[in-house]
Amino acid sequence: MPRVKLFDENEVLTKAMNLFWKQGYSATSVRDLVSHLGINRASLYDTFGDKEQLFKKSFELYRKTSMEGLTHFFQSQPNVRDGFSKLFNIAIEEAILDKDRKGCFVVNITTELIPNDESLLKVLESNKQDIENIFYEYLKKGKEKGQLKDSKNLKSISSLFYTLYSGIKVVSKIETNKKELTNSVNLALSLLV
Repeated sequence: MPRVKLFDENEVLTKAMNLFWKQGYSATSVRDLVSHLGINRASLYDTFGDKEQLFKKSFELYRKTSMEGLTHFFQSQPNVRDGFSKLFNIAIEEAILDKDRKGCFVVNITTELIPNDESLLKVLESNKQDIENIFYEYLKKGKEKGQLKDSKNLKSISSLFYTLYSGIKVVSKIETNKKELTNSVNLALSLLV
């Protein structure tokens, strides 16, 4: 008789993602996963593979969710400067309210596992490019609407905003001074005037 799964795979993947995000890859044992996910070791291996495969699947879920959320967010923001201002302010608020000070899952992975994992490096490079492209397309729409001057280098601004967005998540792990973070954001946003 075939075994029936008594758990929701996406829910378990989300729990795994949050545990890896909080503890890091190396500090998360299979025992931690089994305990936190509420499934037995056999189910974990049968459904997700080993720890590395589970980690990569949970990171893919994070990437997919983040990209969809970012795209949807910008679609609801008609003004480019206001949209980026809201995005950065949300990042600051989330960072300040995060009691675990998890920071950014992407940055955490980058600092923990790169340069030792070549396949992950390619995924992280792709992630950076994807986010910068979303920023670029949003800036381009703003330029087409006359919200930005034609002389603005949108590729450079996209790259800077990606760096700032990631940096907010890093800095907030050690310092949650809202005023300082907001001042940095406002300085960067002055490029859009």
